[in-house]
Amino acid sequence: MFMGEYNHSIDNKGRLIIPAKFREQLGDTFVVTQGLDGCLFIYGNEEWEAFTEKLKQLPLTNLKARKFTRYFLAGATSCEVDKQGRILLPQKLRQSADLTKDVVLAGVGSRIEIWDSARWEENSTYEDMEEIAENMEGLGI
Repeated sequence: MFMGEYNHSIDNKGRLIIPAKFREQLGDTFVVTQGLDGCLFIYGNEEWEAFTEKLKQLPLTNLKARKFTRYFLAGATSCEVDKQGRILLPQKLRQSADLTKDVVLAGVGSRIEIWDSARWEENSTYEDMEEIAENMEGLGI
């Protein structure tokens, strides 16, 4: 399980350091793809396989299912950690999440999210957490 929040910077070549705690769980290669809410998702290989198996079960005849699958798979890339603990984030992925320099890597259970720091600050406000918590009961929490 991934948890915690780490601040890092993307260098001018598009490389990003993956925190050691996350690297321990991810291994040397893993998948980065477009995420939701304006961030990128990092999946370990096992979790990625489980996710793609679920995508394969979606009906091909459903337009929204095809679009959902396309969004995650067409934007995905396999990343390998270099000796300094960095990965190269493709420009297309950086652009899709508006990542320029300062980023936040947030562990959120089965995946890691990469956020532009300013966007993270905008989206990590929890004033409405009591209301959200009340609605989680319907989801089994």
